[in-house]
Formats: sequence, structure tokens, C-alpha cells
Amino acid sequence: MSENNLDREYQENLQYLANLTTFGINFGLGRIQELLRRIGNPESSLRVVHIGGTNGKGSTTVMIARILREAGYKVGVFTSPHMHDYRERMVINGLMISKEDVIQMISRVRPHLEDMVAEGFEHPTEFEVSTALALLYFAEKNVDYAMIEVGLGGAIDSTNVVSPLVSVITNVGMDHMDYLGSNVVEIAKVKAGIIKPNSVVVTAAADPDVIQVLRDQAKAMEVPLWIVGEDIRWEGKWSGELEQEFDLIGLHSIYSKLRLRLMGSHQLRNAATAVTVCEVLQSEHLVNIPREAIYAGLREVEWIGRLELLSLTPKVLLDGAHNVDGAQALAGALPIYARNRLILCLGMLADKEREKVVKMLVPMADEIIVTRPNSPRAGDWKALGSLAEQFGRPVTCIEDPKEAVVFALGRLEEKDMLCVTGSIYMLADARQALIDHLKQI
Repeated sequence: MSENNLDREYQENLQYLANLTTFGINFGLGRIQELLRRIGNPESSLRVVHIGGTNGKGSTTVMIARILREAGYKVGVFTSPHMHDYRERMVINGLMISKEDVIQMISRVRPHLEDMVAEGFEHPTEFEVSTALALLYFAEKNVDYAMIEVGLGGAIDSTNVVSPLVSVITNVGMDHMDYLGSNVVEIAKVKAGIIKPNSVVVTAAADPDVIQVLRDQAKAMEVPLWIVGEDIRWEGKWSGELEQEFDLIGLHSIYSKLRLRLMGSHQLRNAATAVTVCEVLQSEHLVNIPREAIYAGLREVEWIGRLELLSLTPKVLLDGAHNVDGAQALAGALPIYARNRLILCLGMLADKEREKVVKMLVPMADEIIVTRPNSPRAGDWKALGSLAEQFGRPVTCIEDPKEAVVFALGRLEEKDMLCVTGSIYMLADARQALIDHLKQI
């Protein structure tokens, strides 16, 4: 197949998937269980680490995967949403699924979807189909381990069809309240739904009420629970702008002078969680992970759009701080970066706690540019500008994220810094525009 034909067929298949978003967010496991049954239950052959939580689950997922990869294992990673290319969602040892494999997988699954509807079943959602594709892909590629990131919540998320070796709940914060609950205890109960029998639970949650919910679920499932911050300790030693160092007292070993290129103190908690998961896998005699693999895995791991220093001159920082906990982590990390003025480019969905995020981030900035995420959930995006103006900073509203970041770059003087943050739907457009523009500087 020629490159043009391949690209055209690939885009047609992506459009087919995109059209499935008309089925919305529709909770329950019945549809995906039926779909998986029809394609041979690929999930039953996978050795899975299932990662949920409000923030940090993506970072924790890729850290575990990189450590296992450094130890010589073939590791599949399913994450969502993607930044630039749908294929980012399904990765094996750092390599995205090929366009040919996407086309082939969808062509195989599509008749089953049509049969399900013909037989009276509800049509699976886009995310359910993506989950099924990932499980099928990893099973057929014979990965040693599959890292499966929860999409939303836990108990009724379509990824909750797996039987994990380890269930990870990074933390529980206030996000997606319209789906998951109005307080952290309610949300924690939904997220605790990924805790299953015959597994081990690892959490980095710090809220005592959340921890109690997880303890209760672990007890009900008769599985052990390890708490990062209680059973596992770490201490940050120093941080530059591109790397930080920390010591870790793990479950079975002490690691001094671990290096991490993912920035922010919150990433040390995620790294401690990742190491704990690897120690649990090792203690269960499932894997052999040399100490060097832990050091190398953390040192080499990358995760775009998370405190990503895209350029040093001019200094441009990207971070997907799309909710209150994310904004808090970003606010805590901003002092790491030396600069004169800070220009903040911000775009958030209307269903997030925008007032709280503005209150945290805007006072740290000298100038604000507000933009609109490319999502139906953007709502009254300019309202964000009105909130920011209350802090007495100059505010400019530019709807197109690409135009907004190019304008922001033009506002930078020597030794100033641009920070682009908010919804992943905005960050994807902004990141590509920045990459293209910075090449020309």
C-alpha cells in the first residue's frame, strides 16, 4: 500500500472511531464484556497492572513501563487521551502501534460492533472500542506486561474488565464530579472499584478518608494494601530545571540518588509509586528487576505535556494542569524555573473548577492569555479571562490556541518565561504550534 493510500485509509478508520463519540460517555461493563467475548477475550491472557487515580496516573504508568522495559520485558502501555496522534494510546516498548495495525484491528472489530447492534445490544462507545483494540493488540503481540490506565473513575470504566496483578490508585481529588460523586469519599469508592481479588493494591493517596475507603475495599477483596508515604518514603535532594534527584526507602530496598527528568515534587510521589509497583511484582516472583533498571527507567522516562520544558531560549513550559490538583502541582513547581516575567497561557473546560485554578496560578503570572480548548465542553471560555482580570493582571483573549501561543511568544522579552497550561485538548494544538514556530526562531 502506498503512503498516501495508507494515510487515507488510516484517517478513514480514525473518523469511524471519532463518529462513535456520538454514543457519549455511557457507563457500565456490559457492552465491552460482550465485545471482548466476541473477539476471544484477549484480556484473559494479559498480565496487567491497572492504574487509576485523579492525577499522575499517566506519569506513573509510563514510569512503571520504562522500568520493566529496562529490565528486559516487552511492555504494552494503554493511556488516554492522546496528544497529537491516536496511536500514542497503544505503545509497546516506546513504539506506537503502526497505522497498518490500527486499520487491521478496526477492520476485524467493526463487524462485531455491527452484529451487536443488529442483535439488540447497545453500541459500544469510542473509549470502549479503543480499550478492546488495545487489549487485542497487546495480546496478539504477546507483551509480557500490559499497563492499562483507567479512563474515568474505576468501577464502571471500560478498562475494568481486566484481572490485574497490581491495582494502583495514585490519588483521589475533585474531578469529574458530575460522573463520580460530589466529595472525595464518593469518588474514592468509584476509583476503588479496580481493586480485585488475587492482586495487590498500591496507593499514593494522602487523604485519611480516601485511604480508609481503599483499606475497606482491600479488606473486602482480601488483598494487601501498600501506602506510598507511609510504607514507602522518599526525600527530594535537589532539583534543577531539567532533572531532579531523590532518595527512596522502598518496601524491600533503599535507593539513593535516583534521578528523574519528569519535574515537580508531585512526580517524586509518582516515581515512588512506580518503584513500589515494581518491587511488588518482584516480591511476587513475577519479574526480575535489577536495581540498575530502576535507576535507568526513572532517568530515561519521558512524558510529553507534563512540566515539559519545550525550549530553553526562549523558555517555554507546557503542563496539562486541567484540574485543581494539577494546578496545585504546577504552582508548586513554577519556582524551579528562573525567569523575569511569567506569561501564562491558559485554556480550561467549563466543567472544571476554573475559579480555584485561576486563584492558584494567575497571581504567579505577570500577563495572562486566555484561549479556548478544542472541545464541546469549552463552554463560555472567555469567562476564564474575566476571572483572571480580577487579579489586576493584563488579560488577552484569543480563541484559537495556535494563535494564542504564537502571540504569547511575541510578548516574551529576554529571560521571560511562557507557561502554557490547562486542558489536554488545548495543549495538543498549542504544543504543535509552538514546535513549528520555535523551529523558525
